[in-house]
Amino acid sequence: MIELSNVSKTYGSGDNAVHALQNVNLTIPKGTIHGVIGLSGAGKSTLIRCVNLLERPTSGSVVVDGQEMTGLTRSELNHARHRIGMIFQHFNLLTTRNVFDNIALPLELMGEKRSDIQNRVLPLLDMVGLSDKANQYPAQLSGGQKQRVAIARALASKPNVLLCDEATSALDPQTTSSILELLRDINHQLGITILLITHEMEVVKSICHRVSLISDGKLVEDAEVGDFFTAPNTQLGRDFLNDFLQLSPPKELLERLEELPGEHTHPVVRLTFSGDAVSTPLISRLARECSVDVSILQAKVESIQDRTLGLMIAELLGSHEQTQQAMSYLEAHQLQVEVLGHVQRNV
Repeated sequence: MIELSNVSKTYGSGDNAVHALQNVNLTIPKGTIHGVIGLSGAGKSTLIRCVNLLERPTSGSVVVDGQEMTGLTRSELNHARHRIGMIFQHFNLLTTRNVFDNIALPLELMGEKRSDIQNRVLPLLDMVGLSDKANQYPAQLSGGQKQRVAIARALASKPNVLLCDEATSALDPQTTSSILELLRDINHQLGITILLITHEMEVVKSICHRVSLISDGKLVEDAEVGDFFTAPNTQLGRDFLNDFLQLSPPKELLERLEELPGEHTHPVVRLTFSGDAVSTPLISRLARECSVDVSILQAKVESIQDRTLGLMIAELLGSHEQTQQAMSYLEAHQLQVEVLGHVQRNV
Protein backbone atom coordinates (compact mmCIF):
# COMPACT_ATOMS: atom_id res chain seq x y z
CA MET A 1 0.00 0.00 0.00
CA ILE A 2 2.79 2.46 0.97
CA GLU A 3 6.32 1.92 -0.26
CA LEU A 4 9.24 4.28 0.25
CA SER A 5 12.40 3.38 -1.66
CA ASN A 6 15.70 5.15 -0.93
CA VAL A 7 13.85 8.31 0.10
CA SER A 8 16.07 11.23 1.09
CA LYS A 9 15.15 14.79 1.99
CA THR A 10 17.74 17.54 2.30
CA TYR A 11 17.11 21.13 3.27
CA GLY A 12 19.66 23.72 2.17
CA SER A 13 22.97 22.96 0.52
CA GLY A 14 26.69 22.84 1.14
CA ASP A 15 27.82 23.29 4.72
CA ASN A 16 24.32 24.40 5.72
CA ALA A 17 22.60 21.26 4.39
CA VAL A 18 20.31 19.42 6.79
CA HIS A 19 19.73 15.77 5.91
CA ALA A 20 16.26 15.20 7.35
CA LEU A 21 15.89 11.76 5.70
CA GLN A 22 18.64 9.52 4.41
CA ASN A 23 17.89 6.59 2.09
CA VAL A 24 14.75 5.45 3.92
CA ASN A 25 13.23 2.16 2.76
CA LEU A 26 9.84 1.29 4.24
CA THR A 27 6.95 -0.92 3.16
CA ILE A 28 3.54 -0.74 4.84
CA PRO A 29 1.03 -3.44 3.78
CA LYS A 30 -2.59 -2.60 3.07
CA GLY A 31 -4.93 -2.51 6.06
CA THR A 32 -2.22 -2.33 8.74
CA ILE A 33 -1.45 0.26 11.41
CA HIS A 34 2.23 1.20 11.28
CA GLY A 35 3.92 3.39 13.89
CA VAL A 36 7.07 5.45 13.43
CA ILE A 37 8.88 6.60 16.56
CA GLY A 38 12.03 8.58 17.23
CA LEU A 39 13.43 11.45 19.21
CA SER A 40 12.52 15.06 18.43
CA GLY A 41 14.19 16.13 15.20
CA ALA A 42 14.79 12.55 14.05
CA GLY A 43 12.83 13.06 10.81
CA LYS A 44 9.46 11.50 11.71
CA SER A 45 7.25 14.36 10.53
CA THR A 46 9.33 14.86 7.39
CA LEU A 47 8.83 11.18 6.58
CA ILE A 48 5.05 11.29 6.88
CA ARG A 49 4.83 14.52 4.88
CA CYS A 50 6.83 12.89 2.09
CA VAL A 51 4.12 10.23 1.73
CA ASN A 52 1.55 12.72 0.42
CA LEU A 53 4.26 15.03 -0.96
CA LEU A 54 3.56 17.93 1.37
CA GLU A 55 7.34 17.64 1.39
CA ARG A 56 8.81 16.53 -1.93
CA PRO A 57 11.72 14.09 -1.46
CA THR A 58 15.10 15.22 -2.72
CA SER A 59 15.54 11.72 -4.13
CA GLY A 60 13.89 8.32 -4.01
CA SER A 61 10.49 6.86 -4.80
CA VAL A 62 7.15 7.13 -2.98
CA VAL A 63 4.40 4.72 -4.05
CA VAL A 64 0.92 4.90 -2.48
CA ASP A 65 -1.79 2.49 -3.55
CA GLY A 66 0.14 1.63 -6.70
CA GLN A 67 0.79 5.25 -7.74
CA GLU A 68 4.28 6.71 -7.97
CA MET A 69 3.59 10.00 -6.20
CA THR A 70 6.72 11.84 -7.27
CA GLY A 71 5.88 11.35 -10.95
CA LEU A 72 2.39 12.84 -10.85
CA THR A 73 1.39 16.17 -12.36
CA ARG A 74 -0.04 18.81 -10.03
CA SER A 75 -3.60 17.88 -11.06
CA GLU A 76 -2.92 14.16 -10.65
CA LEU A 77 -1.29 14.76 -7.27
CA ASN A 78 -4.28 16.74 -6.01
CA HIS A 79 -6.57 13.90 -7.07
CA ALA A 80 -4.30 11.30 -5.40
CA ARG A 81 -4.36 13.28 -2.15
CA HIS A 82 -8.14 12.81 -1.98
CA ARG A 83 -7.35 9.21 -1.13
CA ILE A 84 -4.83 10.13 1.57
CA GLY A 85 -6.36 11.59 4.74
CA MET A 86 -4.22 13.40 7.31
CA ILE A 87 -4.70 14.48 10.91
CA PHE A 88 -2.39 16.70 12.93
CA GLN A 89 -1.40 17.33 16.53
CA HIS A 90 -3.26 20.64 16.76
CA PHE A 91 -6.39 19.66 14.80
CA ASN A 92 -6.19 22.51 12.20
CA LEU A 93 -9.92 23.20 12.28
CA LEU A 94 -11.43 26.39 10.82
CA THR A 95 -12.73 28.39 13.76
CA THR A 96 -15.41 30.16 11.68
CA ARG A 97 -16.99 26.88 10.53
CA ASN A 98 -19.13 24.63 12.64
CA VAL A 99 -18.42 20.91 13.05
CA PHE A 100 -20.55 19.87 10.06
CA ASP A 101 -18.92 22.40 7.74
CA ASN A 102 -15.40 21.55 8.91
CA ILE A 103 -16.00 17.92 7.98
CA ALA A 104 -17.65 18.94 4.71
CA LEU A 105 -14.74 21.15 3.58
CA PRO A 106 -12.81 18.49 1.57
CA LEU A 107 -16.02 17.49 -0.21
CA GLU A 108 -16.78 21.11 -1.10
CA LEU A 109 -13.28 21.49 -2.54
CA MET A 110 -13.91 18.36 -4.60
CA GLY A 111 -17.07 19.95 -6.00
CA GLU A 112 -19.54 17.49 -4.45
CA LYS A 113 -23.26 18.30 -4.41
CA ARG A 114 -24.74 19.54 -1.13
CA SER A 115 -27.05 16.53 -0.94
CA ASP A 116 -24.09 14.16 -1.38
CA ILE A 117 -22.15 16.08 1.26
CA GLN A 118 -25.06 15.71 3.67
CA ASN A 119 -25.22 11.97 3.03
CA ARG A 120 -21.48 11.63 3.64
CA VAL A 121 -21.02 13.89 6.68
CA LEU A 122 -23.89 12.65 8.82
CA PRO A 123 -22.62 9.02 8.99
CA LEU A 124 -19.14 10.32 9.79
CA LEU A 125 -20.50 12.37 12.67
CA ASP A 126 -22.10 9.21 13.99
CA MET A 127 -18.88 7.20 13.52
CA VAL A 128 -16.80 9.62 15.58
CA GLY A 129 -19.50 10.06 18.23
CA LEU A 130 -20.38 13.70 17.50
CA SER A 131 -23.89 13.48 16.06
CA ASP A 132 -25.08 16.03 18.63
CA LYS A 133 -22.24 18.50 17.90
CA ALA A 134 -22.90 19.21 14.20
CA ASN A 135 -23.80 22.87 14.75
CA GLN A 136 -21.20 23.69 17.37
CA TYR A 137 -17.95 25.54 16.67
CA PRO A 138 -14.38 24.46 17.54
CA ALA A 139 -14.22 26.90 20.48
CA GLN A 140 -17.09 24.98 22.09
CA LEU A 141 -15.33 21.60 21.88
CA SER A 142 -12.82 19.78 24.05
CA GLY A 143 -9.46 18.72 22.64
CA GLY A 144 -10.66 15.17 22.12
CA GLN A 145 -13.78 16.35 20.33
CA LYS A 146 -11.72 18.60 18.05
CA GLN A 147 -9.54 15.64 17.11
CA ARG A 148 -12.65 13.57 16.36
CA VAL A 149 -13.81 16.32 14.00
CA ALA A 150 -10.37 16.28 12.35
CA ILE A 151 -10.57 12.50 11.95
CA ALA A 152 -14.04 12.72 10.40
CA ARG A 153 -12.80 15.44 8.03
CA ALA A 154 -9.85 13.25 7.01
CA LEU A 155 -12.27 10.40 6.25
CA ALA A 156 -14.71 12.54 4.24
CA SER A 157 -13.11 11.82 0.86
CA LYS A 158 -13.08 8.04 1.52
CA PRO A 159 -9.30 7.70 1.71
CA ASN A 160 -7.41 4.43 1.51
CA VAL A 161 -4.62 5.81 3.71
CA LEU A 162 -4.74 7.85 6.91
CA LEU A 163 -1.64 9.74 8.03
CA CYS A 164 -1.48 10.73 11.70
CA ASP A 165 1.21 13.22 12.74
CA GLU A 166 1.44 13.17 16.55
CA ALA A 167 -2.36 13.00 16.61
CA THR A 168 -2.60 12.37 20.37
CA SER A 169 0.33 14.42 21.69
CA ALA A 170 -1.86 17.34 22.79
CA LEU A 171 -4.37 15.14 24.61
CA ASP A 172 -4.61 13.82 28.16
CA PRO A 173 -4.16 10.04 28.71
CA GLN A 174 -7.87 9.22 28.97
CA THR A 175 -8.73 11.16 25.81
CA THR A 176 -5.73 9.63 24.04
CA SER A 177 -7.07 6.17 24.85
CA SER A 178 -10.47 6.99 23.36
CA ILE A 179 -8.93 8.42 20.18
CA LEU A 180 -6.73 5.34 19.76
CA GLU A 181 -9.80 3.14 20.18
CA LEU A 182 -11.53 5.15 17.46
CA LEU A 183 -8.55 4.75 15.11
CA ARG A 184 -8.50 1.01 15.80
CA ASP A 185 -12.21 0.79 14.97
CA ILE A 186 -11.72 2.79 11.76
CA ASN A 187 -8.92 0.47 10.69
CA HIS A 188 -11.04 -2.59 11.45
CA GLN A 189 -14.30 -1.36 9.92
CA LEU A 190 -12.99 0.45 6.85
CA GLY A 191 -9.72 -1.40 6.22
CA ILE A 192 -7.84 1.89 6.00
CA THR A 193 -4.05 1.73 6.15
CA ILE A 194 -2.81 3.98 8.98
CA LEU A 195 0.68 5.46 9.21
CA LEU A 196 1.12 6.96 12.64
CA ILE A 197 3.96 9.22 13.79
CA THR A 198 4.44 9.39 17.55
CA HIS A 199 6.97 9.66 20.33
CA GLU A 200 4.64 7.85 22.73
CA MET A 201 5.41 4.17 23.18
CA GLU A 202 1.97 3.60 24.72
CA VAL A 203 0.42 4.56 21.36
CA VAL A 204 2.57 2.01 19.55
CA LYS A 205 1.82 -0.65 22.14
CA SER A 206 -1.93 0.00 21.99
CA ILE A 207 -2.79 -0.12 18.30
CA CYS A 208 0.17 -0.63 15.97
CA HIS A 209 0.87 -3.86 14.13
CA ARG A 210 4.41 -2.88 13.24
CA VAL A 211 6.81 -0.12 14.28
CA SER A 212 9.82 1.62 12.77
CA LEU A 213 12.45 3.57 14.68
CA ILE A 214 14.08 6.56 13.01
CA SER A 215 17.24 8.33 14.16
CA ASP A 216 19.06 11.23 12.47
CA GLY A 217 16.98 10.70 9.35
CA LYS A 218 17.81 7.01 9.08
CA LEU A 219 15.53 4.03 9.64
CA VAL A 220 17.39 1.98 12.23
CA GLU A 221 14.75 -0.60 13.21
CA ASP A 222 11.62 -2.04 11.61
CA ALA A 223 9.81 -4.87 13.38
CA GLU A 224 6.54 -6.34 14.52
CA VAL A 225 5.43 -4.55 17.69
CA GLY A 226 5.77 -7.67 19.83
CA ASP A 227 9.32 -8.24 18.58
CA PHE A 228 10.31 -4.63 19.13
CA PHE A 229 9.06 -4.57 22.71
CA THR A 230 10.63 -7.89 23.61
CA ALA A 231 13.92 -7.67 21.67
CA PRO A 232 14.87 -4.25 20.23
CA ASN A 233 18.00 -4.49 18.07
CA THR A 234 19.57 -1.12 18.85
CA GLN A 235 20.58 0.76 21.97
CA LEU A 236 18.15 3.54 21.01
CA GLY A 237 15.37 0.97 20.84
CA ARG A 238 16.31 -0.34 24.27
CA ASP A 239 16.40 3.21 25.63
CA PHE A 240 12.88 3.86 24.33
CA LEU A 241 11.68 0.62 25.87
CA ASN A 242 13.34 1.27 29.22
CA ASP A 243 11.96 4.82 29.38
CA PHE A 244 8.49 3.50 28.62
CA LEU A 245 8.70 0.77 31.23
CA GLN A 246 10.43 3.13 33.68
CA LEU A 247 12.80 0.39 34.73
CA SER A 248 16.27 1.53 35.75
CA PRO A 249 18.53 0.97 38.76
CA PRO A 250 18.03 3.15 41.85
CA LYS A 251 19.99 6.38 41.75
CA GLU A 252 22.22 5.40 44.66
CA LEU A 253 23.18 2.19 42.85
CA LEU A 254 23.83 4.00 39.56
CA GLU A 255 26.34 6.20 41.34
CA ARG A 256 28.25 3.10 42.45
CA LEU A 257 28.24 1.28 39.12
CA GLU A 258 31.59 0.64 37.49
CA GLU A 259 31.83 -0.18 33.78
CA LEU A 260 34.43 -2.93 34.07
CA PRO A 261 34.48 -5.86 36.52
CA GLY A 262 37.05 -5.89 39.28
CA GLU A 263 38.47 -8.46 41.64
CA HIS A 264 35.74 -7.93 44.22
CA THR A 265 32.73 -6.81 42.20
CA HIS A 266 29.50 -8.42 41.08
CA PRO A 267 27.31 -7.61 38.07
CA VAL A 268 24.05 -5.68 38.00
CA VAL A 269 21.94 -6.96 35.11
CA ARG A 270 18.73 -6.08 33.31
CA LEU A 271 16.85 -9.24 32.34
CA THR A 272 14.14 -9.41 29.69
CA PHE A 273 11.74 -12.37 29.73
CA SER A 274 9.22 -13.20 27.03
CA GLY A 275 6.97 -16.10 26.16
CA ASP A 276 7.10 -19.13 28.44
CA ALA A 277 10.07 -17.69 30.35
CA VAL A 278 7.76 -15.19 32.08
CA SER A 279 5.89 -17.93 33.96
CA THR A 280 8.90 -20.21 34.55
CA PRO A 281 10.64 -20.00 37.97
CA LEU A 282 14.06 -19.40 36.40
CA ILE A 283 15.41 -17.16 39.16
CA SER A 284 14.89 -19.72 41.92
CA ARG A 285 16.39 -22.42 39.69
CA LEU A 286 19.30 -20.12 38.92
CA ALA A 287 20.05 -19.67 42.61
CA ARG A 288 20.07 -23.42 43.20
CA GLU A 289 21.93 -24.57 40.11
CA CYS A 290 24.56 -21.82 39.92
CA SER A 291 25.00 -21.21 43.65
CA VAL A 292 24.41 -17.47 43.38
CA ASP A 293 22.24 -15.16 45.40
CA VAL A 294 19.92 -12.90 43.40
CA SER A 295 18.95 -9.51 44.78
CA ILE A 296 15.92 -8.26 42.80
CA LEU A 297 15.96 -4.46 42.67
CA GLN A 298 13.02 -3.91 40.31
CA ALA A 299 10.63 -6.09 38.30
CA LYS A 300 7.68 -5.53 36.00
CA VAL A 301 5.37 -7.52 33.73
CA GLU A 302 3.68 -5.94 30.67
CA SER A 303 1.15 -7.30 28.18
CA ILE A 304 2.18 -6.31 24.66
CA GLN A 305 -0.76 -7.21 22.42
CA ASP A 306 -0.64 -11.03 22.31
CA ARG A 307 2.66 -11.33 24.18
CA THR A 308 3.78 -11.05 27.79
CA LEU A 309 7.00 -9.22 28.60
CA GLY A 310 8.82 -9.43 31.92
CA LEU A 311 11.69 -7.18 32.98
CA MET A 312 13.91 -7.30 36.02
CA ILE A 313 16.95 -5.51 37.37
CA ALA A 314 18.98 -7.64 39.75
CA GLU A 315 22.36 -8.04 41.38
CA LEU A 316 24.01 -11.43 40.93
CA LEU A 317 25.95 -12.18 44.13
CA GLY A 318 28.71 -14.73 43.91
CA SER A 319 32.23 -15.29 42.67
CA HIS A 320 33.21 -14.18 39.18
CA GLU A 321 32.95 -17.76 37.95
CA GLN A 322 29.52 -18.24 39.55
CA THR A 323 28.05 -15.01 38.13
CA GLN A 324 29.41 -15.78 34.66
CA GLN A 325 27.85 -19.23 34.87
CA ALA A 326 24.59 -17.64 36.00
CA MET A 327 24.48 -15.27 33.01
CA SER A 328 25.21 -18.12 30.63
CA TYR A 329 22.39 -20.09 32.26
CA LEU A 330 19.95 -17.23 31.73
CA GLU A 331 20.97 -16.72 28.10
CA ALA A 332 20.61 -20.46 27.48
CA HIS A 333 16.98 -20.14 28.60
CA GLN A 334 16.29 -17.40 26.01
CA LEU A 335 16.51 -14.44 28.37
CA GLN A 336 18.15 -11.23 27.23
CA VAL A 337 20.89 -10.30 29.66
CA GLU A 338 22.26 -6.76 29.67
CA VAL A 339 25.07 -5.97 32.11
CA LEU A 340 24.47 -2.45 33.42
CA GLY A 341 27.69 -2.36 35.41
CA HIS A 342 29.47 -3.81 38.40
CA VAL A 343 29.43 -2.92 42.09
CA GLN A 344 31.77 -3.77 44.93
CA ARG A 345 30.77 -6.81 46.93
CA ASN A 346 31.50 -7.45 50.59
CA VAL A 347 34.47 -9.76 51.11
